[in-house]
Amino acid sequence: MAPEEASNLLPDGERVWVIKTSTAADLLPQMLERFRFGHTDPLIFGDSARPEGVVVPFELWRTLDTRTFDEDSFLDLSEPANESEFKSR
Repeated sequence: MAPEEASNLLPDGERVWVIKTSTAADLLPQMLERFRFGHTDPLIFGDSARPEGVVVPFELWRTLDTRTFDEDSFLDLSEPANESEFKSR
């Protein structure tokens, strides 16, 4: 049986903890409560210890969305992104 949480080393050398997708689904009510109390730590989830998604507070998402999708630097997320697209922002 696979562990519920695994460490993943990102290409930039940063390490993140990845929760299994099924476990992340079970944790959503607790994450919402944490966000309501002002905690902003993300919930990173995916299968095979690979980060595939993240849950963040709505206000943080709005800030990121505004910065990413402003009129001068539109980023099309329908295409796979490469790391350089994000570093240039």
